Amino acid sequence: MGDFAAMQRNYARARTVMAANGNPTQWGSTFPRERVVREDIAQGRARVLVDRGGPEGGERILAQFAVCPGVDPTYVHIDGAWLDDGPYVAMHRVASSGLERRVARECLLWAVATYRNVRIDTHPNNAGMRHVIEGCGFTRCGCITLLDRERDLTRIAYQRRASSATD
Repeated sequence: MGDFAAMQRNYARARTVMAANGNPTQWGSTFPRERVVREDIAQGRARVLVDRGGPEGGERILAQFAVCPGVDPTYVHIDGAWLDDGPYVAMHRVASSGLERRVARECLLWAVATYRNVRIDTHPNNAGMRHVIEGCGFTRCGCITLLDRERDLTRIAYQRRASSATD
């Protein structure tokens, strides 16, 4: 919970960046909700990418995301097809602090190396995140429909499986 305030600032920054880049509705002005971020932390889903680039070598959060194991209800129905039906983790709520470049890429590659089978989705208007996801070798599998929203429900869904023990 000690990182909560910094995480909230990073999410606020991400909402601003998305809106400025033609994607104002994916997270709007309130997503992710404070309750969800607190649950991510409490349930061990929250992950942060850090370095020692702060004052006097202090730790800085460069990026954050949630790793959600088990069946994601949003991913049960897809207009398309997943690469497989095996166990996977879903990555959600990826956000960068803006302090360093390419940190979202590092988060995605870490997840694949750690969990071996990863699914992720993003808004069709999120060109930056689509570029990162595709650049990390994820396969576009189709579209999913969000279950927790009333409008703007479509997301592009991706999956990547590590191909060998050396990935």
